[in-house]
Amino acid sequence: MKENYDFSKGKRGAVVSAPGKTRITIHIDNDVLDSFRRKASAEGKGYQTLINDVLKQSILKQPEPVTEELLRRVIREELKAA
Repeated sequence: MKENYDFSKGKRGAVVSAPGKTRITIHIDNDVLDSFRRKASAEGKGYQTLINDVLKQSILKQPEPVTEELLRRVIREELKAA
């Protein structure tokens, strides 16, 4: 192994992306980011993984869409209770 290497003519290679993921730029409030970093450090995870997990949970907790059937059911229940 050489003691010194010359990287003066080196070129940066392509960044290999993870399958199923997309690299984006996002602006997050500093206090929010600091909170995620502290929590991630305590849990031994990366803060970006933690943010991704929270976003996934938010998507999965989407309320049931208001359909005609749902609206009729709610009205029936309210009229019955009255």
